[in-house]
Amino acid sequence: MTDDTMAAGPAGLHDIEWRVSPGLTPYAEALAEMEARATAVAAGEARELIWLLEHPPVYTAGTSADPAEMIDPRFPVHATGRGGKYTYHGPGQRIGYLVLDLNKRGRDVRCFVHGVEGWVIAALAQLGVTAFRAEGRVGIWTRDGAAPGEPEAKIGAIGVRVRRWVTLHGFAVNVAPDLTHFGGIVPCGLPDYPVTSLAALNRPIPMETFDAALALSARSFLETLSCPL
Repeated sequence: MTDDTMAAGPAGLHDIEWRVSPGLTPYAEALAEMEARATAVAAGEARELIWLLEHPPVYTAGTSADPAEMIDPRFPVHATGRGGKYTYHGPGQRIGYLVLDLNKRGRDVRCFVHGVEGWVIAALAQLGVTAFRAEGRVGIWTRDGAAPGEPEAKIGAIGVRVRRWVTLHGFAVNVAPDLTHFGGIVPCGLPDYPVTSLAALNRPIPMETFDAALALSARSFLETLSCPL
């Protein structure tokens, strides 16, 4: 492994680059690199990419972000071409950027989002967290740690963009971020649901442990992309 890349990657990924960046990668820098890579993948000039990283504290606005849901812009705010509303990224949150060619994996965006959700749910299950999809609410949810009568909490967000049938953006899972940082926004436009993390659920794990759980489920995730729901 180099300083910023797991060269071999999980078994079964074949020509997909599996990259793990250390430290904090500035959001604008990551966005520019991801978009350039997507252009190269679409042109057949680069391999597909699964990129795991963390960002310094930042709020991002999806294509349906409502300015009224920006409560306190205490961190930089970046407009982005992904779907969804406002979300937060910061240290302790595992970001997964997926630059995958749906031309050869099935041109089905709904299937892709469903597959990403399933991948994260499977990784969390390996760590003892029961997570699930919620009808009408994109993302990853859990009732672990919720008292009777309390709503489920969001532990992972999904936001994607597809350009020339190549995907951009991906997922964000709360491993051990400062959850108070979500207070500057209405996360994903859902004021009635809290956010949680593995640390808040008394499962404090190194980021590398979560990455390993993702790696174990990666091949199954890719296999779902060409299959009907």
